[in-house]
Amino acid sequence: MKAYYHLPGLFEFYDLYRAFLPLYQAHRTYFYDWCEIGSIYGAPEGCVWNGGRVGGGGARPEDAAALAREYGVSARLTFSNSLLRQEHLSDPKGNALCALFERSGPAPSGVIVHSDLLIDYRKDRYPGLYFVSSTTKVLTDFQDFEAELNRGEFRFVVPDFRLNREHARLNALSDGQKQKVEFLCNECCWFDCPDRRACYEAVSRENLGEPLREHVCLSPTAERGYRFSDAMENPGFIGVEDIRKVYMPNGFSHFKIEGRNLGSAVVLEMLLYYMTKPEYHLKVREEIYLDSMLDLF
Repeated sequence: MKAYYHLPGLFEFYDLYRAFLPLYQAHRTYFYDWCEIGSIYGAPEGCVWNGGRVGGGGARPEDAAALAREYGVSARLTFSNSLLRQEHLSDPKGNALCALFERSGPAPSGVIVHSDLLIDYRKDRYPGLYFVSSTTKVLTDFQDFEAELNRGEFRFVVPDFRLNREHARLNALSDGQKQKVEFLCNECCWFDCPDRRACYEAVSRENLGEPLREHVCLSPTAERGYRFSDAMENPGFIGVEDIRKVYMPNGFSHFKIEGRNLGSAVVLEMLLYYMTKPEYHLKVREEIYLDSMLDLF
């Protein structure tokens, strides 16, 4: 059994992956043999269907699609805006991206989605794209999460990170359900946050270019921003040893790493932690740092 990582920033960290993927392919011994790259996800700038994070990446879609195709990696479009309306479905950029990535290569491309309206619109127009149920749905009730797993249109479902430690109920899922679960490993959000859904809605509203309603993060550490070291202290954090000794033995294979709004240097540290054997951390860092085309900060 293998673990499959779903990595952040296909558009946002295109230059990082342009350096990392050939290294990963050429020096597979640097990396754990029990894991693979399941997908790389993201959204380009100026896409109203984008959700989860504000903005997007600056890489040309054609370049991002070509990179995924060259290395046989599944590309995912993060179209998890939760506030889409009928008039947004004709967005030319979103439709062009779906058309481009539907034919992007041997590994099928997917779409991370929140809106059922968008699912209904796309499933007939772009049948080659698979669907992932977004963590922006904030599925904290286990029965709601299980109902989502039972929906046939989804290949994967990302529960809220606060279900990560519900081991008794997770382990009682059927084998088929377990293969659809994609755990969000490294969330830094306050575990007791009561406003996570409202936070995602504020992001969706901003991506739509609509007037913003003030949203104040109530986390006691909000001013620190994202820190991977803080995420490791989160009760919902899933580390490497958790994956190997707890989740994989119980039939779970898919793990999402967040980080689209972080810097390349932080994402590199995540690639080192989750995928790279400790004795090769320095070698991988040096190879990436010496790439003169890459701005890591």
